[in-house]
Amino acid sequence: MTISPAAFDSLRTLCIGFALSGLLASAFELFAARRASFNLLQRGGILAVAALPLLAFSAPFIILRNTVRGRRIEGRPVPFIMLATMIACGWSLLSGRLALNLAAMIAGV
Repeated sequence: MTISPAAFDSLRTLCIGFALSGLLASAFELFAARRASFNLLQRGGILAVAALPLLAFSAPFIILRNTVRGRRIEGRPVPFIMLATMIACGWSLLSGRLALNLAAMIAGV
């Protein structure tokens, strides 16, 4: 079975997006001694503005982490899990593409 170059590029972008997302969320947890979550936006002011780039790139990881916990603890229905996974994958594709474009721009390619 062969994979087309476009499909391979999309898969690579998806993986890089998820890896970047997990890296940023884990680094935040390491340095801040608390989990990254969307609650960072509720603090308001400069902290909420400073949290926007972090949340923009770590959102796929946060969405999937919350989805798995919700399924395990609350027993959320499978269609909800599928929808959250599709949203996280789409977001990961976008953030992965942005990261790859930024890396290519820095490298001068």
